[in-house]
Amino acid sequence: MSGRLNSELLREYVAYLRVEKGLRPLSCEAYERDVLQFSEYLEGESLSLMAARHAQVAGFLEHLKRHGVESRSAARKLSCLRGFYKWLLLDKRIERDPTINLESPSTWKVLPKSLAESEVAAMLERGDPENADAIALRDKAILELLYAGGLRVSELTSLREEDLSLDAGRVLVRGKGDKERIVPLGRAAVEAVEKYLREGRPLLARKRKSGTGAASGQLFLSVRGVGLTRQWIWALVKAADGHASPHMLRHSCATHMVEHGADLRTVQTLLGHADIATTQVYTHLALGRLKAVHRAHHPRALAVQAAASRGRSPVAE
Repeated sequence: MSGRLNSELLREYVAYLRVEKGLRPLSCEAYERDVLQFSEYLEGESLSLMAARHAQVAGFLEHLKRHGVESRSAARKLSCLRGFYKWLLLDKRIERDPTINLESPSTWKVLPKSLAESEVAAMLERGDPENADAIALRDKAILELLYAGGLRVSELTSLREEDLSLDAGRVLVRGKGDKERIVPLGRAAVEAVEKYLREGRPLLARKRKSGTGAASGQLFLSVRGVGLTRQWIWALVKAADGHASPHMLRHSCATHMVEHGADLRTVQTLLGHADIATTQVYTHLALGRLKAVHRAHHPRALAVQAAASRGRSPVAE
């Protein structure tokens, strides 16, 4: 009985996310998976989603921990459940939110994996032959865009020619919830995309079969002249560097920017994070930069360094 009630409730919630919140299909699927996993956990206790209490949510998190689920994934699931129960509360289907006062797993202490600057440079140089064909030009442009703009895979595959403003060195990106943002591009990325548009894309577009109805307006095309899939982009990055992924290039972009002095608000805007809390995973990198700037420019820090170099105590002076 509880299983049927849970399924009906979940269908309603996904419809709410899609219609009222305007989330993309992939985001809706992710929310649905997380709530469904909690629903299956509750079925073991013969409970419905609306009957869950604080103890069940806490037990679910402990269950995830015992089964080796990483803290970042567990935190995402808890965030999803908070959104779900907020919806139920606002709809007056429940009287209390079972996720209140639950401590979220410490995801901010875990820095996403990123590549060293030398590794990224080697990856990008690897795909830059002198007399490149259309495929090599396309692949080079894709890698440059993923790193230069910190783009998500779904954002890259949905790019169209009209989204580009290469003269101004920027691109219009549609992120989660169809939110648009302007992403600046460096000279290397601009030149790679320009060369692909000039020498590569026209050749690939000719191979598109007439009447296929494929999205020929997409920026990046396959050998058949149709838009590339997310899976294909993952395979491309994997082929360029065996232990890399598109998401790793996105994290590398953010990490390298912070290491070179970018503030978190700027990184948040570039990556399209709705909440600065998501960007705060890079806080310890920013603090390292802050300490270096403080040591180099603050009068008291300079006095301490000068005293130390003379072997004296700054207090004695």
